[in-house]
Amino acid sequence: MLKLISALGAIILFFHSAPSQAMDSLRIAGWSKPISEITNILAEPDKGFFQAQEIDLGYVSGTGGGSAITNMLAGAAEVAFTDPASFYQAIDKGEDLVAVYNIYPQNVFNVISPVGRGITKPEDLKGKTIGVYSLSSGTRQNLQVLLHQVGLTEDDVTIEVTGLLNFAPVIQGQVDATAATDTGLYVGGLKGLGDVNVINVKDSLNVPSDMFVVTRSYYNANKPLLRRFLTGYRDSAAWMIKAPAEAAKIAVERSINGRNETVNLEIIKIRNISAQSVITKARGLGHFNIDLLQKGADTFYELGLIGAKLDMNKFIKTDLIPN
Repeated sequence: MLKLISALGAIILFFHSAPSQAMDSLRIAGWSKPISEITNILAEPDKGFFQAQEIDLGYVSGTGGGSAITNMLAGAAEVAFTDPASFYQAIDKGEDLVAVYNIYPQNVFNVISPVGRGITKPEDLKGKTIGVYSLSSGTRQNLQVLLHQVGLTEDDVTIEVTGLLNFAPVIQGQVDATAATDTGLYVGGLKGLGDVNVINVKDSLNVPSDMFVVTRSYYNANKPLLRRFLTGYRDSAAWMIKAPAEAAKIAVERSINGRNETVNLEIIKIRNISAQSVITKARGLGHFNIDLLQKGADTFYELGLIGAKLDMNKFIKTDLIPN
């Protein structure tokens, strides 16, 4: 059974695969609503990866990585599904957080613009109006990285909140470009985006796109539960990599945007690529390249996006990642 509750504009899902005893409750604060690219989580009633770990799983929707952390800190969830930029900025503001699993080691963010707008490189964004999913999303924060890498700031552009996967403003010319993701680019093409120039953030800074983050106090007090949670997630991710067609079928029923099975399959394939990297292929899904995350933190400091230098060895915990 899947139960949906609308609260404060969010969607909260509770997954109950079957009657059970002595199940531990754990909720993920996500960056998005229940969309097809996270089908491995949404498939819990069908596959029971977390139930196998004696976990009763919940999912709290969000409007970006920043909102995922905010929801977690507010007590709506125990684990945040968030991006490194939001992680760095929360720590810089004094939050004591640790990252425990590398969900997507590849940077999937980009800025896209119809070819007629003449935007081919970050410098061309000066004076332009650019759409972002939300002000607390990774699209905005990765846009900031692009701008700062070429000596620009948000003062040099106009930011417009266009909403998740909404490409109408850029198609209709209300914005000159829009910050998105790899799966977003695919969806935009289906919605009539046409020929576009793509500026990939990974060409400037290839930090991971998303990680599981918890408070340090929760990490210290709940290591066995977190280890079981990460095992369940790892198993769900491995299943989606191995069986994308099955996942695409399940997404039709479980996601809010997945009515087309063929589209689901393409989105899931794209997302499966971002879940893997050289280090995960050598050590297993979920492992970090701490040096790369340190480079990201150093870059954010050098660009003035955070106010203090961060030592990532203090904020990355790898002991709970399943082998």
